[in-house]
Amino acid sequence: MKFSDVIIATVSLFLLGFILDTFLMVAFGSLSASSTSDTLAFVISTLVASLVVGYVFALKIQEESRIRATGVITVLTAFTLLVFMAIAIANNFAYPWMKDSINSMFNRTTWTDYDLNAYAAFSLSVQTIIGLVIAFIGLYVGSMFRKPKKT
Repeated sequence: MKFSDVIIATVSLFLLGFILDTFLMVAFGSLSASSTSDTLAFVISTLVASLVVGYVFALKIQEESRIRATGVITVLTAFTLLVFMAIAIANNFAYPWMKDSINSMFNRTTWTDYDLNAYAAFSLSVQTIIGLVIAFIGLYVGSMFRKPKKT
């Protein structure tokens, strides 16, 4: 699998997951961040997007070791997700929204800004790990749906 194929698969997985996540959050009625429906939308969109991308790129994935190819695509996608989420958290416009969201979940009268940033980094790490595992499973299973061409 060439590096350009890995980049295209990564971008496809990221964009398809982002679009599906947006539609599922609207469908589930997720009005606040860090709600159960928001997490469910993330899990379902990541799984469906990785199944689709695994199926579409199955022939390229099967050219070499399936585990290695899906691992490379998954790690690059998780890194891309981590960068975009870190940019969103560091955004000055998103900071008050994030603060209000955490205030609604916890009684944070004694939380400092350091505690708030530590919680954001922890939740970012957990979401990235969950996305990494689900995307790997989806890509692997999606690539198994398509049979190799007979030569």
